[in-house]
Amino acid sequence: MFENLQDKLDRAFKVLKGQGSITEINVAETMKEIRKALLDADVNYKTAKSFTDDVKEKALGANVLTSVSPGQLLTKIMNDELTALMGGEVTELDLKQNPTIILIAGLNGAGKTTFTGKLANFLKSKGKKPLLIAGDVYRPAAVDQLQILGEQIGVPVYANKDSKDPVGIALEGIAEGKRQNNNVIIIDTAGRLAIDEQMMNEIAAVKASTKPHEILFVVDAMTGQDAVNTAKAFNDRLDFTGVVLTKLDGDTRGGAALSIKSVVNKPIKFIGTGEKMEALDVFYPDRMASRILGMGDVVSLVERAQQQFDEKEAAELQKKIRKNKFDFNDFFNQIQQIKKMGNMKDLMGMIPGVGKMMKNVEIEDDAFKGIEAIIQSMTPFEKENPDSIVQSRRIRIAKGSGTSIEEVTKLIKQFEDMRKVMKQFSNPAAAARMMKNMPKMPQGRM
Repeated sequence: MFENLQDKLDRAFKVLKGQGSITEINVAETMKEIRKALLDADVNYKTAKSFTDDVKEKALGANVLTSVSPGQLLTKIMNDELTALMGGEVTELDLKQNPTIILIAGLNGAGKTTFTGKLANFLKSKGKKPLLIAGDVYRPAAVDQLQILGEQIGVPVYANKDSKDPVGIALEGIAEGKRQNNNVIIIDTAGRLAIDEQMMNEIAAVKASTKPHEILFVVDAMTGQDAVNTAKAFNDRLDFTGVVLTKLDGDTRGGAALSIKSVVNKPIKFIGTGEKMEALDVFYPDRMASRILGMGDVVSLVERAQQQFDEKEAAELQKKIRKNKFDFNDFFNQIQQIKKMGNMKDLMGMIPGVGKMMKNVEIEDDAFKGIEAIIQSMTPFEKENPDSIVQSRRIRIAKGSGTSIEEVTKLIKQFEDMRKVMKQFSNPAAAARMMKNMPKMPQGRM
């Protein structure tokens, strides 16, 4: 996410590295490079110029600070200004009404239907009872897609394949939702072009008839400045309440995320980071600013982990670890939960410093495929008793998983090493002894 922009901002900051103070000259040179980086990321020109002017003014005005280097000071100012540029504070959905009606709009191919399913899944995890309405009467199989997603996440879908009237379908669906006591009703609509007057009139009619409490404009983050122009055209007609950026796990330049708030003055509420139903995050401007500057996003990483790991299961797992009963079944389950957290490279990018290290490393989404194949080729007894996997069993497991004996042996060795470390750290006294006995770093003069 935003790798090219991160690299270019890093190069811009190098202008100030080694400088003893911030001056008009070195700040002007840095701002020139930052403006170039923003324009290359397809940020709106007026937004880029206004942003760099504000950063320059604050950097020169903050020259009284002597406890930090010029590079550190500029990074802090950049972080604050990027946060403000993208909205400043998180803007949550207004869900006070019962039922809350949410209308989804956007261009063809932006990922509206997938987002509709993700949003229902997200709200369901928050204790809501959502209903989906299949209002796309044009795209072949759009209704089928939404029904499949609804079944996948356990959320009902209202559809009327015999009708080509999106307004009628939406009103029928709302009536059904009220009968079924659904407290959130999400209306999926057909993709459209902003210049298509007929389609724009149609969605305006859906809005007028259903009186939604939230209108979310879904846009493909990879389209950059075009996304901002389209958002403005939609906003002029619909006056939407928030923006959703999809496909942030792809080759995103960053222009849409950085420009859209300043151009249409509407907050980004959600970001999509993958195809899985769990790959949806609330948009936090401060966290995104930190990621753009290569500073990671540990808070979001922890939140994703908390969503996937059940406290009761964690307590049971802790008991097993203490008794050295952690087995391949537990290991396999942990892998599945990690996979649900999202794209692996995206997760790595949330760890401070790791994102830059991993920028040229390709991490496949099926990175665990070989490990899973090996574990699935074990018998139930072997999974529960890792110590029982002798050489003859390893040969059979290798054949069954399509891997080599060396790979099976390596996994078992790594598993045993991991199990030992986990057991030691589950005992606070043993963990303290380990930390105490760790070799001290050589002390040198600063």
